[in-house]
Amino acid sequence: MNAFPLGLMLLSALFHATWNLLLKRSDNREAFAWGMVVSGAVVFAPLGIVLFLLYPIETPGYWYGLASIAFQSFYFVMLGRAYSQGDLSLVYPVARGIGPMLVPILAVPFLGERVTLPAVGGIALIVIGIYVVSWWGRFHPIITEPSTLLRGRGIGFAILAGMAIAGYSLMDKRGVEHVQPFLYMYMHTIGGALALAPYIVGRHGMNSIMKEWRNNTRTMVVAGLLVFVAYGLALTAFSLAQVSYMAPARESGIVMGVLLGVFVLKENFGRGRLLGSAFIVGGLALIAVAP
Repeated sequence: MNAFPLGLMLLSALFHATWNLLLKRSDNREAFAWGMVVSGAVVFAPLGIVLFLLYPIETPGYWYGLASIAFQSFYFVMLGRAYSQGDLSLVYPVARGIGPMLVPILAVPFLGERVTLPAVGGIALIVIGIYVVSWWGRFHPIITEPSTLLRGRGIGFAILAGMAIAGYSLMDKRGVEHVQPFLYMYMHTIGGALALAPYIVGRHGMNSIMKEWRNNTRTMVVAGLLVFVAYGLALTAFSLAQVSYMAPARESGIVMGVLLGVFVLKENFGRGRLLGSAFIVGGLALIAVAP
């Protein structure tokens, strides 16, 4: 596989893990998540206008964009709730792990992609690594009683967020065939800000939202910039390579998320998270050499 889209996706993964760290450290996660989307919509408005004038949107792009915005809005709400209950180094791997497990399975029949044998091995290693990171020390109760997983703190919301990731990844692969990637990302940003507004304002009230803004203005704006650039890079990679390869490759951010959780938030770190990270890196290497 061409190294350039893989490089873009790895950089995207770094930015993605970083904004997740900022979200986890906030006070009101749902209000913070909405605030960073709004920040991105405001800061990048000039870029969005210029790109709209330079790259007219083909009609199917609007429909794929709307579907993706619905998935993304659900994702941000579920992610905020997951971080309100669970550790970054556990919620992040689960949320990011469901997507790459589902995307290759769905991309073959729905997008007509062909996945080569080395890539299948790489995707399998990444998925195994994700669940080793998440389940280490709990394999026996999870295998004997799968409902145990859903009772973990924040894990149920993390799983729902991961399912949303699979949904918007498939929509976005099609969307960037009709819309310039960073213009598509701006559609996402402003659409998400508007779609989430009734829920966030209704659930938290303007006083709570403004308190979060006053306490974390700079962090919220930085997170908004990272969200925009991170997924803009991912969309560019989607336009250059198969989503079956790129979606799992993006989850290298799981290693970064685990390390940030351990070294910045001082969360527990054990052999399972180290071993799982090694599986993920090995999977990335296989995808990199896959034809």
